Amino acid sequence: MKKLQIFVKFCLMLLVCVMVAIGGLALADESNQKPRASEYQQTPTAEVTNYCGDIGYLPPNPQINEAENRGRCTWYLWTGGNEKFYHTLAVKTKGAADLLKLIDSRQHDNRFALLGAINDPGCKAATGPDKYGLWLDECSDPHSTGIIGMRKFDNPNFDPVKWDPKKYSQNPSIEPPYRIGLSCAVCHVALNPLNPPADVEKPTWDNLVSALGNQYLQEGKLFGVGLKPNDFIWQVLNTQEPGTSDTSRIATDHINNPNVINSIVNLADRPTHEEVMNDGTTKAVNHILKDGADSIGIKYASLRVYVNIGMCSDYWLTLHDSLLGRTSQKPFDMEKAKKECEYWPKTEARMADAEAFLKTLKPMHLKDAPGGEAFLTKDESVLERGKVAFATNCAQCHSSKQPPADIAADPQKAQQWYLEAVSKSDFLDRNFLSDDKRYPITEVGTNAARALATNATQGHVWEQFSSKTYKELPSPGTLMLENPFDKNKPIEFKVPGGGRGYYRTPTLANVWATAPFLHNNDLGKYTKDPSVAGRVDAYMDAMEKLLWPQKRDHIIKKTDRDSFLSLPLGLKLAIPKGMPINLLANIDIKDAISHLDLRQGLHNLDLLGSPQAEIASILINGNLSPDFVEDRGHTYGSELSDEDKRALIEYVKTF
Repeated sequence: MKKLQIFVKFCLMLLVCVMVAIGGLALADESNQKPRASEYQQTPTAEVTNYCGDIGYLPPNPQINEAENRGRCTWYLWTGGNEKFYHTLAVKTKGAADLLKLIDSRQHDNRFALLGAINDPGCKAATGPDKYGLWLDECSDPHSTGIIGMRKFDNPNFDPVKWDPKKYSQNPSIEPPYRIGLSCAVCHVALNPLNPPADVEKPTWDNLVSALGNQYLQEGKLFGVGLKPNDFIWQVLNTQEPGTSDTSRIATDHINNPNVINSIVNLADRPTHEEVMNDGTTKAVNHILKDGADSIGIKYASLRVYVNIGMCSDYWLTLHDSLLGRTSQKPFDMEKAKKECEYWPKTEARMADAEAFLKTLKPMHLKDAPGGEAFLTKDESVLERGKVAFATNCAQCHSSKQPPADIAADPQKAQQWYLEAVSKSDFLDRNFLSDDKRYPITEVGTNAARALATNATQGHVWEQFSSKTYKELPSPGTLMLENPFDKNKPIEFKVPGGGRGYYRTPTLANVWATAPFLHNNDLGKYTKDPSVAGRVDAYMDAMEKLLWPQKRDHIIKKTDRDSFLSLPLGLKLAIPKGMPINLLANIDIKDAISHLDLRQGLHNLDLLGSPQAEIASILINGNLSPDFVEDRGHTYGSELSDEDKRALIEYVKTF
């Protein structure tokens, strides 16, 4: 048994090393805007101001002012110098996470089908390779790669004498002619629900919205090029839901927790909550990220995102082992970054305009979509019944319009207040449709993985970006979790404190257009259809499963065949079909290392022939999130009558 434990933990260390090495994106936790048919100037002219300056070109939006247009340029085009980091990542992963490979123009007409990526309307497919032998889109913006949010820059270390595109495909340590960086737009810009494209591979600017969140982006596939289904890494990436991003792969928190790219909408009306800052002062702040961890203000939450997608990488990478997680993290020091990182002050200077732009983003309503009225009930009695159901079951959390404290303290008075508020014709006007409060996972009941993230806790990399209040949150208690190996022996998991164990309430704005649901996009079917009908179809399925929990799929992500992982030191890990992915993926490798004796003779470990219960016991005991059911929890409203549920679905569809 002891030898088996050593072998398992050693292999887990190497397994997670490789898994983390394939990389991932860490992007902001928001999104959305309602463009009009005349929003964009299609091409730059002498008469049209290019608000973006030397960072590229974006057709201006005449509906917003100059500062807001500058902020919009930052959102779409600014990388904060992270192109250097992504080249480093390509080298460290031996090409497994190489953005340069993803922009091959020969895939121009299949990018949405293959990856859910959105083509830049200002680009067209190349007719041949460029002077360096690379197939790159032909774009009016010299920094565009052809994919929205992926930006191209000359590599200052490029040596044309040493360049060979064929050798580079096998050895990314050869300096390429270009470095590829990422802006916020790569995940947040989406196809327009109010003006969907006739061809998803050929959108116009009017077919795009700034921050709805790309529900179709398959981030896992971005980093699995060349892998085969019998490779366990492929199995991990293939179970990542479209429209999600694992924001804590780099810097790793050792938890596999891809989470949905949310809508940014009605930001000016987002509630704030007073929290104690790290210097002891009190400040009214929003709760950003799924767990409300970014809690010292929008500007610094945005700056943290830029760091987490590669800005200031020369300093940032000294604070954690980004690919392996073998060493303890050190907190990122903002004052040090201001002095030493070229792009920190440059990005900080852009944040006021970026925030101004994000505050212009308003909800998009189904009634305004082409043919949208056909999906809405005309029966006012159904809508009134839906309003009552919402007021009594949802508004306490999903509304920024809240009763005064003295009324809220009395349940009967509070319920009457909600009934009256929801019945008013202006209830949805300037309503963030969330109280932005944190709630314990022991109450919400959804999969715990994202709430257990550690990067913003005391002593970890994002310590300075979370409030003192967040870092002092107590443990919400103990979870009784399903054991996938023996349902009669549930897993008892004590939730750590210090910030972990909470989810903030997400907004319901644009909910008709953004299904599936929950923080992991695992509730409801995935249609991969951005048409109005396709979005409503996904919404209806997700709402039914939300309100009728018995209709849920009980998703536990597992390997779909026997797979293997080739490891260093001659080890090869064989993994059986049906192994829960997160049984292996949620292990802190520092703990595994502490149990290793590398002087012992090491041989291949074949999990296919090992006692399943024995392996499960070892892995569950060391698991940072032994919560394997993805679509559980949030059963609010499930006790309503069927008629009330149907009415609630119709009312929420109008959001």
